[in-house]
Amino acid sequence: MIRELKTLLAVANYGTFAAAGERIGLTQGAVSAQIHRLEDALGFKLFDRTGRSASLNAAGREAVARAGELLQRWEQLRGMIEGAPAKGELRIGAVASVQSTWLPLALKAFRDEFPYVTIKIMPGVSLMFLGQVEAGELDLAIMIKQPFSPPRKLKWESLAHDPFKLLCHETVAGDDWREILLREPFVRYDRSSFGGRQVTEFLKANNISTQYVLELDDMEGIVQAVRRQIGVALMPITPHTSLPGDVRAIPLGEATFFRELGVVSQESLTLGSVTKRLVEHLKHAVRPS
Repeated sequence: MIRELKTLLAVANYGTFAAAGERIGLTQGAVSAQIHRLEDALGFKLFDRTGRSASLNAAGREAVARAGELLQRWEQLRGMIEGAPAKGELRIGAVASVQSTWLPLALKAFRDEFPYVTIKIMPGVSLMFLGQVEAGELDLAIMIKQPFSPPRKLKWESLAHDPFKLLCHETVAGDDWREILLREPFVRYDRSSFGGRQVTEFLKANNISTQYVLELDDMEGIVQAVRRQIGVALMPITPHTSLPGDVRAIPLGEATFFRELGVVSQESLTLGSVTKRLVEHLKHAVRPS
């Protein structure tokens, strides 16, 4: 019933079955089915239902309070045995740009230390990860820092600040990033992502109107689009970024802005020793010495 309890907390946090499902990656029907299973297991109703709406009743509100305590004890129980080989599964959300660069380095070091722990990497965008971590669907997520305050139940730990630069093919003339953006076709960083929103804000702040031709959320895809001379692009450059010889990165000078990457987890749940070690490996891998 752990999964169902986490779904109950999501419904309590977001107000409706539909809103909770959207944040934790479930359909409204799946959320409703989980709540019904939980009610059947408990032997009493948690919601007063009127037509298509449902609101927590007195028993439901009490169950929500107890569910938080139970989930916290469950997380503590998972990591309480010291000295024995750590086992189990960690569910990690990770944005696409880290999965093909430094994340495998961290996972290799972690696996060497904890060979009995399996890791499930869940793809997605940062906004989706917030809801999944809050609902307990993920143990933690590696994501881009949101442009707003995180939900109060979540905590943020920064990993890296990566500067955006203008990528262009070697045949593109000049080094003036503003002039190039105004002149050349533009490959846009997906606007639904936090990083893409940063690009949009940068263009607005600098009063630049681009000739938008392509939009995607894959860093390697952006690099290859620039290499094939589809257009130029604004992209964060990390210590792990490897550009082809025919692609150059132009600094933005005083206009430089940064993408902040970090780890988000639940504030109320003490990270187990295994999870803490994973975070340490992430910190080491993202900024190699």
